Order: sequence, then structure tokens, then C-alpha cells
Amino acid sequence: MTDHKIPLAGVIGHPIAHSKSPRLHGHWLKTYGLPGAYVPMDVREDDLEDVIRTLPKMGFVGVNITIPHKVAILDIADLVTDRATLIGAANTLIFRRDGKIHADNTDGYGFIANLKQGAPGWKPSAGPAGVLGAGGAARAVVASLIDVGATEIFLSNRTRPKAEALKAEFGSKVHVVDWVQAGNMLEDCATVVNTTSLGMTGGAEFRVPLDGLRRGAVVTDLVYSPLRTKLLDAADAAGCVTVDGLGMLLHQAVPGFERWFGVRPDVDVATRAAVLR
Repeated sequence: MTDHKIPLAGVIGHPIAHSKSPRLHGHWLKTYGLPGAYVPMDVREDDLEDVIRTLPKMGFVGVNITIPHKVAILDIADLVTDRATLIGAANTLIFRRDGKIHADNTDGYGFIANLKQGAPGWKPSAGPAGVLGAGGAARAVVASLIDVGATEIFLSNRTRPKAEALKAEFGSKVHVVDWVQAGNMLEDCATVVNTTSLGMTGGAEFRVPLDGLRRGAVVTDLVYSPLRTKLLDAADAAGCVTVDGLGMLLHQAVPGFERWFGVRPDVDVATRAAVLR
């Protein structure tokens, strides 16, 4: 007999049945032969704090947090990293041995790691970046682009005030462009990122004109259902380097898995296949 507990982790959201995270973490646990389990948990907002406070007593070492709890969790956590504070949301919790709940945001890390893997020659300083959308994902993208050396970011959102709010937070490197001019702004961009849900399976169609995409630009879409979106198809046709959105989901999970289970996992072909299966 042993008193060592099997580490538990999971993902909390509402709804949560669609999440690919259990498949991802389950693949890594099996690949590295590690004890542990990762489970999806559908938790309503009114129950969030009670559930979070209870999980460490049940053997949980941490959890991922997804929609709609990524902002609310900041008020529950005892410690919040600078990048989670800057982005205004957290997606990863670590339950520390001293009883404190540590909140982090790894979305920006996942975004940059995906670009570096999918487009090895990408340089953030090669020219302006164009970002479509101004929601939570856009905040992580803009913060991470600035952090790695992007000198100029054109930001366009369907509602301009939301984009202006991001500019107010991130400063003079961010330039707001009216949504009706979003297609035109792409002409100057060496990096193009869609952070909106436009083009997602079952959602609204992506209608931004794409004839302005320049050859050689690195284009990525955070939408990964479908894996090949209208934006990526058009970018391929224009001679751009394209990076799909699945990699961001995979890479953002790496820091949490390492903290919870003690091994830093690789995002490789087998990982992608396991999640897509």
C-alpha cells in the first residue's frame, strides 16, 4: 500500500462536452506512461468557486478553465500571473501545496509556439501584424505579439469601441481599423491572425475580402473546426504561409500538463492525430 495520490486534473466550462482537452491530456498521459487522469467538468457560474475550492481536497493538482469562466476565475484565485492580469483572463490553475490557487494564461504562449512550429521562418518584426477581432483571444494574441517584438499591430473588430478599448490598454503599437476596411489593412501585413469565430462550423461566414493578402505573409486562423477555413484556403492560393488553429490548442496545454504531471510533453504528429481522431 502507498499513500501517494494519483494526480488528477481536468477542464471546467459550461458547456464542456465539446472540449478536445480530455483527449489531448489522455494521449499524453498514455504516451509517457504517467499515473493520473484528466476529466471534463460542466460547472455553472454560481457553483464555480465552491467547486474550485473543493477540487484540491479530492486530489486535483490543477485544472484548465474555459468559456465562460476565464474572467471570473481571476477573482477566485489567490495568485495571478502578470500575463493573466494583462490579458484579463486565466485558462490554467495550479493548486499549490501551500493551499493557494495560482492562475495563469497560456493562450499567448500557445499562439506563439504554434506559429513558430507551423512557420519556422516567421519573424514578428518582419512587418505589421493584422489582427481580426477584439475579444479574449485577441487580447492574448496582441499581448504575445508585442512581447515577442511586433512593432506595429493593425486591429479591426466588428464593433470599433471594443477595439479602441484594446488600443487603450496596449498602447501606441496598436492601430484600430474600421471593420469595413479590414480587407484593405491586410495589404500591409506580414502576419495575419483571425481571432473571431467567423468561419467556424455552424457559425457565421467569414466575409472579410482577402484579395489584399500579400505573398509570403504568415496567416493563421484560431478557428480549428473546420481545420482548413476559408481564410487559410485563400491565403494558400495567394502564396502565403498558413498555420491552422489546432496547434494553439495543443501548445497552450503544454505548461499546465508539465506543472501537474511533471513531464513536458511534445506537440508532434501523433498528438495532432490523437486529438483529431
